[in-house]
Amino acid sequence: MDMFDSPFGPVELTDERWSHIVTFHPEVRLYHKYVNLTLSDPDFIRRSKLDPAVRICYRSIMRNKHLAVVLKTNQRNFVLTAYITSRIQVKPL
Repeated sequence: MDMFDSPFGPVELTDERWSHIVTFHPEVRLYHKYVNLTLSDPDFIRRSKLDPAVRICYRSIMRNKHLAVVLKTNQRNFVLTAYITSRIQVKPL
């Protein structure tokens, strides 16, 4: 398990969640080192459209590509998933 700082406090990334991420989004494996930066100093933060306790932190990793790290914010903040995207949700936090 990894722990990261974020604007929402400490965030955990469990081995089970990392396994899920690299299974469903294998391209993220190449950007593991950016997870910490994405959570600690995101370029953008958006709220989930479906769950008010879920935030999506974005960080640019290359031209027109962003790492999106999705986290649940509650008493125990944790990463749900992460993926590479060229689109950032429009509605700000």
